[in-house]
Amino acid sequence: MRKTIAFLLFVFLTVPVQARSLIVLGDSLSAAYQMDLEQGWVHLLQQRLDQQGYALEVINASVSGDTTQNGIARLNLLLKQTEPEIVVIELGGNDGLRGTPPVAIQRNLGRLIDMAQGNGAKVLLLGMQLPPNYGKAYTQRFSEIYPTVADNKKVALVPFFMEQVALNQERMQDDGIHPSAVGQPYLLDTMWPYLEPLL
Repeated sequence: MRKTIAFLLFVFLTVPVQARSLIVLGDSLSAAYQMDLEQGWVHLLQQRLDQQGYALEVINASVSGDTTQNGIARLNLLLKQTEPEIVVIELGGNDGLRGTPPVAIQRNLGRLIDMAQGNGAKVLLLGMQLPPNYGKAYTQRFSEIYPTVADNKKVALVPFFMEQVALNQERMQDDGIHPSAVGQPYLLDTMWPYLEPLL
């Protein structure tokens, strides 16, 4: 009996327990583009979770230049490797900048959500908007993608992730597309009220 208990205790102490995790699946907006990773909003999210006592490991699976199709190609393996409790999807901006048909972007975002939910994860979708120089018709159709997907899939939505940053020059890099280091805390503050109920 003692040997059995000792063996079970040994197994419990030596086999790593799957950590509770949160995946951020995004593009350059979440990959700390042109700055140290420690300055990015995803790293700041980990710090806030730690400070507020949420035992979640944040896994930044963001890649600059990624599209929704790239995300689909990568998410399946990520889900198998980490079994996250929450998946934050920050994709679609690059699709829009490339003029991808909105119906294709919507379909891909829906598939990403289905994949995450099928693995038992909650989903937070970060909404995007395009600059007006892409034409009124296309930018309007693009802006409708995120609320439509969120409503269809019944997931939490941040209406516009860049709301506190996009029109503030100090919070943007010189390219006018990517947030600066100054803007990163504002990105976190924008998404946090929508994420916290999922924790």
